Amino acid sequence: MNTPINNVLNDTQTSVLATNKVLRNTYTLLSMTLLFSAVVAAISMSLNLPHPGLLLTLGGYFALLFATTKFRNSSLGIVFVFALTGFMGYTLGPILTGYLSMSNGAETVMTAMGATGVIFLSLSAYALVSRKDFSFMGSFLMVGIIVAFVAGLAAVFFEIQILSLVVSSMFVLLMSGLILYQTSDIIHGGETNYIMATVTLYVSIFNLFTSLLHLLGFMNAED
Repeated sequence: MNTPINNVLNDTQTSVLATNKVLRNTYTLLSMTLLFSAVVAAISMSLNLPHPGLLLTLGGYFALLFATTKFRNSSLGIVFVFALTGFMGYTLGPILTGYLSMSNGAETVMTAMGATGVIFLSLSAYALVSRKDFSFMGSFLMVGIIVAFVAGLAAVFFEIQILSLVVSSMFVLLMSGLILYQTSDIIHGGETNYIMATVTLYVSIFNLFTSLLHLLGFMNAED
C-alpha cells in the first residue's frame, strides 16, 4: 500500500532521474556538436573558404535556430542541431584563419580556447556542485543579450572599434551568466529538453570563445 510519504519519495526519485537524464543527454550531445563544429571549422580553414558575411551569417543562424526549436521534440531536432553547429563551425573557420595569420596568432587562439574551456568547466561545476538556483538571472540576461546584440550591429555598421571591444566584454560576462543559468535550469527541472539545452550551451561557448578571441587579438595587436 502506497502512503503519501512513499508517493512523495517516488515522485522525487522520478524527478531526479529525469533531470540526470536531461543533463547526461545534454552534455553528450554538446560534446558531439562541439567536435563536429571543430571538424567543419578545420575543413573551412583548409579549403580557405570565405566568410559568408554578417547578413548571411545572421540569416542562416536564425533560420536554423528556428528549425531546431520547431522540431526540438522529434528526431529532426537532432539533424538541425548538427546543421546549426556545423554552420557556425563553417563561419568560425575564416575567422580563425584571419587570427592565425597575425603575429602571435596561434598563441592568441590557443589562449582564447583554453580560457573558454576553463570558464565553461568552472561555471558548470559550480552550478552542479552548489545546486544554486540562478533563475533570477533570466530577465537580466535576456535584456543584456539584446542590448549587446544591437550594440554589436552598430559597432559593425559604423565601424566603432571601442564599441566592438565593449560588446565583446559584455558577451564574455553575459555568456558566463548564461552557462550558469542554463545549467541551473536543467538541475532544477526548468529545462527538460536536452536539444534546446545543448543549443543554449553551445551558443554560449561559441560566443564566449569568439569574444575572448576578439579581446585577446586586440591586446596582442597593441603589443
